[in-house]
Amino acid sequence: MIELIFVACLATAPDQCQERSLLYTDISPMTCLMGAQPELAKWAETHPAFRVSGWKCRAVRPGEREV
Repeated sequence: MIELIFVACLATAPDQCQERSLLYTDISPMTCLMGAQPELAKWAETHPAFRVSGWKCRAVRPGEREV
């Protein structure tokens, strides 16, 4: 499982940020890195009050993900 982790900050209050993530079960870490910007652009279109300020991809081992 691959996780795309990103930081989303309110456009009107850039000091108010939250860590968010998207999980993928069928891609490699390289595919995540190559496809992250278009995915984040889609996310930003549906969340206009936020701006993405940073992101990374990482592998998630079973049992590691918080519920």
